[in-house]
Amino acid sequence: MAAGDAAKSINHVVVVGGGTAGWMTAAGLASMLGPTGLQITLIESEAIGVVGVGEATLPHIKLFNDTIGVDEAEFMAATSATFKLGIEFVNWGRKGDSYIHPFGEFGLPNEGVAFHQYWRKFAGDPSVGPLDDYSLPVIACRKGKFQPPSEDPRSVLSTYRYAYQFDALQYAPFMRAHAEKRGVTRLEGKVVDVALDGESGCVESLKLDDGREVAGDLFVDCTGFFGLLIEKQLQAGYDDWSEYLPADRAVAVPCKSAGPLLPYTRATAHSAGWSWRIPLQHRTGNGHVYSSQFLSDDEACDTLLDGLEGERLADPRFLKFVTGKRRKLWDRNVVAIGLSGGFLEPLESTSIYLIQEGISKLLELFPETHDCPVEIEEYNRWMDLQFERVRDFLILHYHATERDDSEFWNHMRTMPVPDSLNERLELFRAHGHVSAYEHGLFLIPSWIAVLIGQRILPNGYDSRVDGVPDDQVRGHLAGLRGHMEKAAASMDDHAAYLGRLATMSNAA
Repeated sequence: MAAGDAAKSINHVVVVGGGTAGWMTAAGLASMLGPTGLQITLIESEAIGVVGVGEATLPHIKLFNDTIGVDEAEFMAATSATFKLGIEFVNWGRKGDSYIHPFGEFGLPNEGVAFHQYWRKFAGDPSVGPLDDYSLPVIACRKGKFQPPSEDPRSVLSTYRYAYQFDALQYAPFMRAHAEKRGVTRLEGKVVDVALDGESGCVESLKLDDGREVAGDLFVDCTGFFGLLIEKQLQAGYDDWSEYLPADRAVAVPCKSAGPLLPYTRATAHSAGWSWRIPLQHRTGNGHVYSSQFLSDDEACDTLLDGLEGERLADPRFLKFVTGKRRKLWDRNVVAIGLSGGFLEPLESTSIYLIQEGISKLLELFPETHDCPVEIEEYNRWMDLQFERVRDFLILHYHATERDDSEFWNHMRTMPVPDSLNERLELFRAHGHVSAYEHGLFLIPSWIAVLIGQRILPNGYDSRVDGVPDDQVRGHLAGLRGHMEKAAASMDDHAAYLGRLATMSNAA
């Protein structure tokens, strides 16, 4: 693109790289902008493997799937998916601790005062019980229950959302089929050369290993950690956040399913990191995320294999990464989505959310011409905010701990944290208040779940709580606790519900 062609229309988008990020991007663009005549081409090579080792997601993915016209039952059958109501954290505050970060509310607000403020006043009273007792999705997780939320806002069954756990190696082909039905052209090949405009520095075309040249107007880099366009060509730069999140390795291995099919992901803390357990219809996904500063690869692998609940189905796979993000996720006419844009480790299942957010913001700001500095600036501002707020929430898990049994946990517990996180911690410790983000992924209930789940109790509570007689509050808590228990008991068994929705034999 020459400088004089700055007003040239955006008619052809080239997505470089397949996998989850590439095919989600192609499917999103095709579903929303394909009808406008936009041409979308995706280039991938079968010779280049994908990182996908198993995916746990957040509730936002349901909106994405619904928006692009994905049938839930078809999707779940094709990807061996299970439902997910939250994430269990084991051994994080102290060894032996367990809490669940649910996709839903705690209790019900009363006169504009958050429920946890009433609970805090009586915390420690055996008759009141733990905060978990007032969250329907937490109780459902513990009981192995699931059913879709009620659409009646008056019902306690409307106080939660759900996500999915699926096989990433099956998800990308599913999204590919969805995208190709909507007009996306797939080219098999490896990019061996990139032509840049001499004046603007924009990408003009790509050369494939068979000699073909592919020109485009806007390029989406989904080439994973390699960052073929955004970094190798445009040198957008990378903000390294490993000082706050030093885990830089993962080892993953699938195993046979054992025990009930649970509607949640588990994250178990170890001496220098944590392991994941993701229950799928046909197997269980397992992995160990750790810091190579504090643990060797062999020790990490041994910890993972020792903790498997079923027979191992494959050899362990090792991954290396540097936590952080590109300084510019949109640079000139290249947008980085997925691992090419950044990686914040899988602790809270945010990877696909950040892919989805990148796609959604690109669709919202999609430029008519190459001359779009305002759109680029806003996209980068927005994505920077998303990454930074997810970063702070992840740091919270490591920093809010009483563990002192290893060099790793001593480091994480005592290290300086970003001011943005420290301010939120100080506010909560004072009176239990969590400042609400105007924009950001994790809402107040998520912060409450982790803070209280990891033993950070505020020194006080909202003074408005004292305006309600103690007996009335206690009665309300007891009634709500019983109502939550009864509602969870009425829900379907997760495996039984799943079996009716998508036949497991087809999924496997």
